Amino acid sequence: NISALLEILGHPERTFRSAHIAGTNGKGSVAAMIDALLAASGVRSGLFTSPHLVRPHERVRIAGEEIGDEELQLRLAGIRESIETATRDGRLEAHPSFFEVITATALQAFADHGLRAAALEVGLGGRLDATNVVEADVAVIVSIDLDHTKTLGPTLTQIAGEKAGIIKPGVPVVVGPQADDALEVIERAAARASAPILAHGQHWQVCEERGRLVFQDETGLLDLPMPQLIGAHQVRNAGAALAALRCLGFGDAACEAAMTDAAWPARMQRLRHGPLIEAAGGAELWLDGGHNPAAGQMIAEVLGDLPPRPTHLVCGMLN
Repeated sequence: NISALLEILGHPERTFRSAHIAGTNGKGSVAAMIDALLAASGVRSGLFTSPHLVRPHERVRIAGEEIGDEELQLRLAGIRESIETATRDGRLEAHPSFFEVITATALQAFADHGLRAAALEVGLGGRLDATNVVEADVAVIVSIDLDHTKTLGPTLTQIAGEKAGIIKPGVPVVVGPQADDALEVIERAAARASAPILAHGQHWQVCEERGRLVFQDETGLLDLPMPQLIGAHQVRNAGAALAALRCLGFGDAACEAAMTDAAWPARMQRLRHGPLIEAAGGAELWLDGGHNPAAGQMIAEVLGDLPPRPTHLVCGMLN
């Protein structure tokens, strides 16, 4: 369906370079970092992510700004008209889903704004995700863990197989830290596609040294400020973003500014204002959208690094 819809729209996804990011935890942060790195390198770029926290505009960012109300409404109206026409004349077999529509909207907006590159986050899985219609210039697969098991499968290897579905023939794939079972699945998929693989610990390294982020690959070493995103896992995410930027070939002269510019809400985000903070006499209030065991472990590690204090956890979940 998404392939047919993009053909109707004139294949906007073919007009810009792109990084395609999959994984269980960290793919949104890596996408945001890649977008910040591109912007710092002087590249007008787009960012497509999901889900949104408050409103769908957050999913589509153009040169660092959320898509505007009027533009989003006009684009959705135009795509709706195209869908209705194509459904009547048989070019579309079924009405596209919400995610297919918002994906097409983002890609068309990126093309119409003349963007040179975009970072695209997978919605769910990878192999059958609507974003996988894009022939990206680099694939990124961050850490894989158990998540969405009813849809992707109950084992780590099955989930890794779905995530590895974003690997395209001959296209480099940057791989973040992985369990051995998941890494083997990704390596086999890359070998079948003759896709060069750039794996953490083998082809690139990243660590914190004396309060700085140190990244190294075969191209050379970068000594950068720590990302403003909090947690040791964000150091690894920054490494994946830097490796992807080098694959895109935009250079890394402006990486220093990008590390401190990249922001991603609801990822160990400390809220600074609001009635809850004021009512509690300035108590710290942190927000995180972690929704699987691996993300819970990351939250625990970050909290463990903070000074000891009375802590209250407010947690919401479906089951």
